[in-house]
Amino acid sequence: MSSWELSDDHEIFRRVVRDFAESEIAPHAAQWDRDHHFPVDVARAMGDLGLFGLVFPERWGGGGGDFASLCVAIEEIGRVDQSMGITLSAGVGLGANPIHQFGSEDQQDRWLPDLVAGRSLGAFGLTEPDAGSDAGATRTRAHLVGDEWVIDGSKAFITNCGTEITSIITVTARTDDGISAFVVPAGTPGLVVEPPYRKLGWHASDTHGLLLDGCRVPTTNLLGKPGHGLRNFLSILDDGRIAISALALGCARACLEHAVDYAKQRNAFGGPIGRFQGLAFQLSDLAVAIENAHNLTYKAAWLKDQGRPIGQAAAMAKLYSTETAVTATRVATQVFGGAGFIEETPIVRFYRDAKILEIGEGTSEIQRLVLARGLGLPVG
Repeated sequence: MSSWELSDDHEIFRRVVRDFAESEIAPHAAQWDRDHHFPVDVARAMGDLGLFGLVFPERWGGGGGDFASLCVAIEEIGRVDQSMGITLSAGVGLGANPIHQFGSEDQQDRWLPDLVAGRSLGAFGLTEPDAGSDAGATRTRAHLVGDEWVIDGSKAFITNCGTEITSIITVTARTDDGISAFVVPAGTPGLVVEPPYRKLGWHASDTHGLLLDGCRVPTTNLLGKPGHGLRNFLSILDDGRIAISALALGCARACLEHAVDYAKQRNAFGGPIGRFQGLAFQLSDLAVAIENAHNLTYKAAWLKDQGRPIGQAAAMAKLYSTETAVTATRVATQVFGGAGFIEETPIVRFYRDAKILEIGEGTSEIQRLVLARGLGLPVG
């Protein structure tokens, strides 16, 4: 048995999450997608199931579990709805985790219990209109006025920042010490949540731009040490890349399952289309790619759980799994033919949802850059 092979307990947990996903999410996912509706009640139900608290200590109501369990949950939710999968991934990794990793004891006690329970959601304000992959180009600024930080700037493409249960947004801003991070509670004067984006996919996920216009927070809302905001946030992204790999794995699995079922049922030229090698071989290759994506994802999760370095493994997993997911949606659409171009089939939703996986939390190009540097290459 490989050291990162999932245990029987993981597989039992997988069945629990799959049952929840298939009963509470799958029947409604297409309608939420059409309506661009964020289902707050389902986010709360995921919290009731303990999904938002899986990896956090019991002190704040968490389950004290391992990172592999979180990946299982994200994979299974993402297998039926990528929007709810990213809601879970971002709520844990980008919402609660910065508070857990870098927050003071008072900050942890104030915000983690509700975030861990899924009663509230947190957001992660790193990306800006002119600072995406180049996160060090942050233009948002913060300066001290008395016992308050005054923050001015804008953020872009921020997940979970505009829901009715959003409680906090952690943002980076330039200070005299470098780039620092701050906790901005929802509803703070000067924090403007802009209208939701009209997106290609992830229609049921909450995504907005943010404007910070003279936004004031107390000095106690500094998150971590002054000037350490960027390095801390970038370390958070390593965990997030493994989580996105799990989300991509769920997408790819769903596409393979739907395509195989359709290839068995759809008849042409006197029999099921799955008997044709041209189609069967594509699905066979996809099965191999998904197995590889699974192994990369859960090896990276195992390394995380062992407390070992994960930068290279996380980049490898995210790069391979997300590109596999995009390929899976293309192959599945081809198998479905004309039916794969019609919104009534779930393949269309997965096709639209998949592309962002190669972009968010580090583009494929950034992953290749990380890997090249790990090889010792003098890349810029």
